[in-house]
Amino acid sequence: MKRSLEAYLDIETTGLSYFFDAITVIGIYRCDGIVGEVIQLVDEEVTRDNLLKTLEGVNTIYTYNGSRFDFPFIYAALGTDLEIRFQHHDLMYDCWDNNLYGGLKGVEQQLGIPRQLQGIHGVDAIEMWWRYKIDHDQNALALLLEYNKEDVVNLKALRERLFLKSR
Repeated sequence: MKRSLEAYLDIETTGLSYFFDAITVIGIYRCDGIVGEVIQLVDEEVTRDNLLKTLEGVNTIYTYNGSRFDFPFIYAALGTDLEIRFQHHDLMYDCWDNNLYGGLKGVEQQLGIPRQLQGIHGVDAIEMWWRYKIDHDQNALALLLEYNKEDVVNLKALRERLFLKSR
């Protein structure tokens, strides 16, 4: 029997504006409930076709604040509305229903979800990107990708802690 394929998605950007900023990384953790793989589209790999190919076969996409940030940003940048193509579950609202606030990192801390990279936040991700682009700092890019990877993998841990079943 074929297992249901789910994806945990998080983007990194050069800022908060859908109109003036760009997506630098789209991180996706594809998982069938047992086996998972992280795929990261970086810089020029961030295209509509690459994103849809990566999400091929996925039933549900899980995000944290994806309804208000990731999905609208993807729509503005790539012209594709993921809400129409996939089931979407924004875990932020489940957190709010459980009185868990403070952004993804704050919620992880409250639930005891471990994170290797401590003290790195969205502003740091922007700075790492520019260190990579301007100074060709490969260590900054590696750190940014590790940060994004932790975000998408921890979304699955968050969903499991919230006792949500796969759709």
